[in-house]
Amino acid sequence: MNRKRVVISVIALLLIAGAGFGYWRMGNGPSEPPYLTAPVTKATIRQVVSSTGTLQAVTTVLVGSQVSGTIAKLNVDYNSKVTKGQIVAQLDQSRFAARVEEARANVLAAQATMAKAKVALEDAERTLRRTKELKQRELVSQSELDAAQTAYDSARSQLNVAQAQVGQAQASMNQAQIDLGYTTIRSPVDGIVISRSVDVGQTVAASLSAPTLFTVANDLTKMEVHTNVDEADIGNISEGQDVTFTVDAHPQRRFRGQVHQVRNAPQVIQNVVTYNSVVRINNKELLLKPGMTANVQFLVAQKEDALTIPNIALRFRSPEDKNEAQELLRQEQGRVGGRITQRRTSRGGGSGVSGGEGRRVRKVNVYVLKDGQAQPVEVQVGVTDGSKTEIVGGPLNENDPVIIGMPSGAQGQTGVANPFQPSGRRFFGH
Repeated sequence: MNRKRVVISVIALLLIAGAGFGYWRMGNGPSEPPYLTAPVTKATIRQVVSSTGTLQAVTTVLVGSQVSGTIAKLNVDYNSKVTKGQIVAQLDQSRFAARVEEARANVLAAQATMAKAKVALEDAERTLRRTKELKQRELVSQSELDAAQTAYDSARSQLNVAQAQVGQAQASMNQAQIDLGYTTIRSPVDGIVISRSVDVGQTVAASLSAPTLFTVANDLTKMEVHTNVDEADIGNISEGQDVTFTVDAHPQRRFRGQVHQVRNAPQVIQNVVTYNSVVRINNKELLLKPGMTANVQFLVAQKEDALTIPNIALRFRSPEDKNEAQELLRQEQGRVGGRITQRRTSRGGGSGVSGGEGRRVRKVNVYVLKDGQAQPVEVQVGVTDGSKTEIVGGPLNENDPVIIGMPSGAQGQTGVANPFQPSGRRFFGH
């Protein structure tokens, strides 16, 4: 019995010792830092406006047919190089050649009718002249003279009609010859065939509009990207601005160009107003092809070796600032009946700061960790690229720790959100 009591006492002492050791270890273990920080760094920062567009040749010509007929010959195909005036296709000419011959026969008939009218006019003129001489001798009556005059006038009118008929027949023949010429399809420009829409034996109908037979790109060494830029960003786009873009066919290659034109005509796409910005590119290597989708970035501003902080640091607020902001919000809601309109920040960086040389800067407060405490510092911010923002003024130096959030434990005690939590609101402030 005594032996059992001794064993129980030893076990109890061991448990008490283990609990005490664990409590000692917990009390002397490393404490969780009060704030999460990130250093102020120097980096190259670029502010860009992103958009997508479609590549196309600067000059693209649709080669069509002005007359209806059957394709008899095709002299070019896809990717064929053509020169201005080169015959690219031929329609069946038999029907058009027959019309030319018919029109030529009509011209000859009209000319014969005109010759006959001339003879009749000359005969009427001679009759009128003799009748006038006889009337002067009082050998014919006045009615005979009037009849001769009428016959002469009628013959002259018939000659005018015959001359008009000759002109009409000649015009019809000219039209028939022009239509015959249209059966030979020629390239209007130098370039390369990028599309062919017909085959030999196919019938083309040009009753309402000219059907397209080929699409010829004038010069594929010079191309354009047509992009739709949102109205919120169009103010940052100007002619001559540098542009970079990528295409899926060459994902590791970054192409360069310049803004050639910013068109004023608005386009509404899914209730969003956009403007067409045309970017010109040099395509000497012929790597870019018409129709490719380009992911375009318009360079708005770029700063080398700029002092930067993470954008999340601009949104952090201490618990005291949070409580004060909530109190002001409640007071404002009471004044306006609970309806408050808050202006959203601009896209692409969350800080609402416009970048670029000569643009205005904005003063904001960030928090720096000093002696374990969050101290507010007023700084001036400039260019932003969406993840970090340039510091253009203020007491921040490189490697200074700026506060970007609070750990989970501090969040539970103070109610300040942790920006790295996957759920809930990420941060307070803007």
